[in-house]
Amino acid sequence: METNQTLPENKMGTQPIGRLLAGMAVPMMISMLVQAFYNVVDSIFVARISENALTAVSLAFPLQNLMIAFGGGTAVGINALLSRSLGEKRQEMVDRSANTGIFLSIVTAIIFAVIGAFFSRPFFSLQTDVSEIIEYGVDYSSICLIFSIGIFSQFCFERLLQSTGKTTLAMITQLIGAIINIILDPILIFGMFGLPALGVAGAAIATVAGQIIAAIVAIILNIKVNREINLSLRMIRWDTEVARRIYKVGFPSILMQSVGSIMNFFLNRILISFTTTATAVFGAYFKLQSFIFMPVFGLNSGMVPIIAYNYGARRPERVKKTIKLSLFTALSVMACGFIIFEAVPGLLLGFFNASEQMLQIGIPALRIIAINFMLAGFCIISISVFQAIGNPSHSFIISVCRQLVVLIPSAWLLSKTGKLNLVWLSFPISELVSVLMCAFFLIKTLKKLHEIEE
Repeated sequence: METNQTLPENKMGTQPIGRLLAGMAVPMMISMLVQAFYNVVDSIFVARISENALTAVSLAFPLQNLMIAFGGGTAVGINALLSRSLGEKRQEMVDRSANTGIFLSIVTAIIFAVIGAFFSRPFFSLQTDVSEIIEYGVDYSSICLIFSIGIFSQFCFERLLQSTGKTTLAMITQLIGAIINIILDPILIFGMFGLPALGVAGAAIATVAGQIIAAIVAIILNIKVNREINLSLRMIRWDTEVARRIYKVGFPSILMQSVGSIMNFFLNRILISFTTTATAVFGAYFKLQSFIFMPVFGLNSGMVPIIAYNYGARRPERVKKTIKLSLFTALSVMACGFIIFEAVPGLLLGFFNASEQMLQIGIPALRIIAINFMLAGFCIISISVFQAIGNPSHSFIISVCRQLVVLIPSAWLLSKTGKLNLVWLSFPISELVSVLMCAFFLIKTLKKLHEIEE
């Protein structure tokens, strides 16, 4: 039977919301920006090999996104349960959440290693018959998946730090991983300092090396510094109750992000029917938009534990203040991104060694897709609020409707016109539907807050 142990009040329940959110979110926003930078640098170097190499990495994105879905979704569940348990002063549940979360991350990494070893080639063969693209894609994705223990461990142990408010330390681990990736990219891709030129495989090796080292640093910091969590090898095992509670929040997040992988797969199929260059443009867009979206995801990482903690501590006013400030910040970031994408799309694509055809397709594409940025900022924050206070089904419903019910069908229908530029309109169309749904569910969520008392 679980016993409650009195815990000291965490800063998430005492600091002024503005200072608290800034202290927790800004480090994560910075680290996410660095991650976005190394993702873009990765593709910039790959694009120097050839446009087919860039296309291969773009086609690999659904597999990478699937890893992020499972790693990030499980981490969201760990984060929400652990933070709420801290707010409720339940030390035993805090420890069980952390240790069971580690076990789940290890098992997931093993599953993806098997997928990478046996299913990479069939995955690329389904999308294209261009042999060079297939070989590049298999080299890249198999390495990233077989050595996925790095990314899953990084997700887990960084979220343990974030859950107790130590976002600066989580930022340090992410920065270390990103910097290592950036340094190794040109060395391994092109062959420097006497090492052989490994091409696309070199980009994958640089990526997993950064992830593994960042994970090791995160593990050390949790053991040495994160005193609010007790980690133990004997507790790193299956715990049915805790796993159920983690996945109650985390599984809808996994499904929601997995829907993104399905969307990417089918949209790549639609685009490649026009030309492989359209797929390369789509891949370049996803790398570029990460500069805008990743800081907002970093904001989420700081916001979720604050909301979960104060919801668990029955402090609705602090929850509402956090939501309002997060929305304002996210919309401001997205407005900056919209201006940049509308003003200099050619300059952005130039980083990827864009051909004349790529510029001709990509410039109108970036301007059309950027219309959805402001709408997306509202949706990202709303979806994270639903996850933080235990309504993850709202997030899942919105994601499925946006990407599978609206985006893919509208992209397919617009592709039947034979005009590629019309296909890009599916992004703002789907985001508008998402905004309406988020607004409806957010109003319901805010009403629910009135039911809890200080």
